Amino acid sequence: MNKVILIGRLTAKPELKYSNTNIPYARFTVAVNRNFTGTDGKREADFIGVIVWRKQAENLCNYLNKGSQVALDGHIQTGSYTDKEGNKKYTTDIVAENVTFLDSKSQTKGSDTTTPYDFQKPTNDINVNGDPFADFGDSVAIDDNFLD
Repeated sequence: MNKVILIGRLTAKPELKYSNTNIPYARFTVAVNRNFTGTDGKREADFIGVIVWRKQAENLCNYLNKGSQVALDGHIQTGSYTDKEGNKKYTTDIVAENVTFLDSKSQTKGSDTTTPYDFQKPTNDINVNGDPFADFGDSVAIDDNFLD
């Protein structure tokens, strides 16, 4: 199984790019705090390369900045290439399948456009003090011996 889950902060504002087949993508780095402190008492972080594709890449670039906190899940992808000097280089990236913005709306880029944080208020009021099943119709009987 190849599954990664990370929570961290963007080290720079992501930039939207397009593949040769015109698919939007963004590469960025996430700083993820370690669970322990170094010998100097300071918390250390790992800087992990991430790539995200399509609409999520567009949203990320439109609404997040350097320092924005995100949660992401995806998988590790390795690769290699030969640089200009003929040296073989190896790469390791996280391909994000889902990215969740963790900062509040006021911490993201100010914009007059709709953001993922703009939700419609429910049109019906919910009575939390009453019977939550009052509008479901027929009653349901559960025998106390059901779990035996």
